[in-house]
Amino acid sequence: METIKNLNDRVAGAVSHYWLTRENQARKQEGAGRADQGLRSAVTGGAQMDGFIGLLTEIIVDAGIDDRYVFHNKNLELPGFFRPTKEWDLLVIKDGQLIAALEAKSQVGPSFGNNFNNRTEEAMGSALDLWTAYRDGAFNKTVRPWLGYVFLLEDCKGSQSAVRVKEPHFSVFEEFRGASYAKRYELFCRKLVRERHYSASAFLISDRKYGLKGAFGEPAEDLTFELYVRSLAAHVAAFGKGR
Repeated sequence: METIKNLNDRVAGAVSHYWLTRENQARKQEGAGRADQGLRSAVTGGAQMDGFIGLLTEIIVDAGIDDRYVFHNKNLELPGFFRPTKEWDLLVIKDGQLIAALEAKSQVGPSFGNNFNNRTEEAMGSALDLWTAYRDGAFNKTVRPWLGYVFLLEDCKGSQSAVRVKEPHFSVFEEFRGASYAKRYELFCRKLVRERHYSASAFLISDRKYGLKGAFGEPAEDLTFELYVRSLAAHVAAFGKGR
């Protein structure tokens, strides 16, 4: 698979796209006289992870899925159990079957604390909603969909510094003691897979300055982007051309 052979370069391109998009969004806000909204624009802009979504789309098509079955710009809603619908970042739907649903999220400083809780609750809630709806026959009769979660975190002092936890009533699990937000996200992505909420997860970090040139790191060998896409490609290939 050619896309996987050149994967590191392609991921670097997606990382560079992420930082360039953030920079352009913030600059556009400042040019419009809303400098105070620049950071928020860069945080909430939906196109930042498009480089990753584009790469994942190519991998899915390369695995044998016709691109008409891949949705990444529109028609991204799936029915939920606890809410009417949830919009995913990328879907693969063929012959009335949900083959895969993917999320690609990110976080930058300085507000790592509050945003960490928001991101983790969002990811867990989305998985719970989908699997409960799946149990009740919302998508497929027997085919179990593949769920993927990609997370990109800013590599900086704020994300790498140890964080104290409050324990007014009960002790936290030992792995969280003194864990930085980078470590917390690593643990989170790993536990999402171990608890079978998601089929695979990838965790990447990138420095704001060098990320513009595509620099990124992968702190955990079990959460690499290559393992993630190999799992995804193997799953969707079973529903590829001629199937």
